[in-house]
Amino acid sequence: MFLKMLLTALFFFNLNTASKLPHPSTLSPLPSAAGLQPSTVGHAAAQNSIQVALLLDTSNSMDGLIDQAKAQLWKMVNRLADAQRQNQNATLEIALYEYGNDGLDARTGFIRQVQPMSTDLDGLSEKLFQLRTNGGNEYCGHVIKTSLDSLKWTNGADQLRIIVIAGNEPFTQGEIDYRTSCQQAAERGIIINTIHCGDYETGVNTKWQDGATIGKGKYLIIDTGKKVVHISTPYDSKVGELNERLNKTYIGYGSSGMDKKERQVAQDKNAALYSAGNATQRAVAKSKSTYRNEDWDMVDAAKADEKFVDKIKEEELPQELKGKSKTEIQAEIDRLSKERTAIRKELADLDKEIARYIAAESAKNATSTETLDNVLINAVVEQAQTKGFVFPN
Repeated sequence: MFLKMLLTALFFFNLNTASKLPHPSTLSPLPSAAGLQPSTVGHAAAQNSIQVALLLDTSNSMDGLIDQAKAQLWKMVNRLADAQRQNQNATLEIALYEYGNDGLDARTGFIRQVQPMSTDLDGLSEKLFQLRTNGGNEYCGHVIKTSLDSLKWTNGADQLRIIVIAGNEPFTQGEIDYRTSCQQAAERGIIINTIHCGDYETGVNTKWQDGATIGKGKYLIIDTGKKVVHISTPYDSKVGELNERLNKTYIGYGSSGMDKKERQVAQDKNAALYSAGNATQRAVAKSKSTYRNEDWDMVDAAKADEKFVDKIKEEELPQELKGKSKTEIQAEIDRLSKERTAIRKELADLDKEIARYIAAESAKNATSTETLDNVLINAVVEQAQTKGFVFPN
C-alpha cells in the first residue's frame, strides 16, 4: 500500500459544491510535450520495476480517503523511491483509477482511468487534487478487471506489480465477480492489496479480506475519519530553500514545457497547504531518481537520450535558448544538471536527519497507525522485499 505512496484542489473547491463544478472526466488532458514521453523511455526493459495501480472509491462517503491520499502521497513515494535491487535504483510507475462515482459513465461500471501507468508524479498529484466525490455504485471486481486489461503491466516474475483498491462498500457488488478478477491477477503475478475503509470485521464479512487472499496480497483497514498528522522539523525551512533552487534547474521544452513547469510549482503549493512537513516530503521526493520529467524538462530529456540536443527543433526550445548553437544548448544543460545533482545531494543528506527526527517525535506521541500511508507503506515494503528489493535508507 505504498504510495507518499504513489501524490490542491480540495482547498480551492469545496467538496460540498462538487455538483457545480466540472467533473474531471470532462476535463481535457494536458497537451503532451514534443519528444520523450513519461513511462516510455527505457521502462519496457526495466529490470527493477515497481508498478502500482491505485483504485480509489470516490463515492460520497470517501472524502476522508481521498484527503488522506492527497496528504500522504509524497511520503509513500519517498519510501518506495528508496527501493534498490543489486545496487540499482527501482523504477517507480503509478496508475490511478477512480470508481463508484455517479458522475462517471454507467456503461463502463462507473470507472475512470485518471492516469495510466506512468512515472509522471506531478501529473499524479495534480489529478489526485482534482478528484471529487459523488454518489456511488462501487464495483470492485469490475475496476480490478479494468485495470488488469487496460494498463501496460511489465512482464516477469521478478517484477513487483501491485493493485491497491480502497473503498467501503461490499466487495461483491457488480456483475463482474471479484473472485474471477482477483484470480486473474494472481495468475499473472499481480498482487492485490485491499483497504477497507471501516472496521476489520465488517471488511471480512463484506469480502474485502477474501479479495486480498485470492489476490495473494494483504487485507488492511484504515480510519478515513482520522486526520493525517504532519510532523514539522527544524529542517523544513532549509528544504524549502533548496526546493526553490531545484525548480530553477528545470527548463521546459516543447508545446507543454512551460505549462508543466508551472504545474511543478503548483504541486509544491498543493503539498504546502497541508503543512510545512508535507511540503518537505514532496521536496525530498523530487530529489530522488524516481522523480523524472523527460517529457518536458531538457535536463532529464538529455539524460534519457544522449542525442536529445541534436534532435530538438528550434521551435521546441524555450525562449531563452532560441538562436543558441547546439554547443551552447548542451553547455546550459550540463550546467543545470551539475547544479541539480548538488542540490539533490544536499536534500538527500537532510532526508536522513529528517527521518531520524520524525522517528523520535513519533515515538513520543503515539497516534493511530490506521492511516493510508502507514498501512500502505508497511505492506508494500514487505512485498518488495520478497522480490529482492532492499531499502538502505
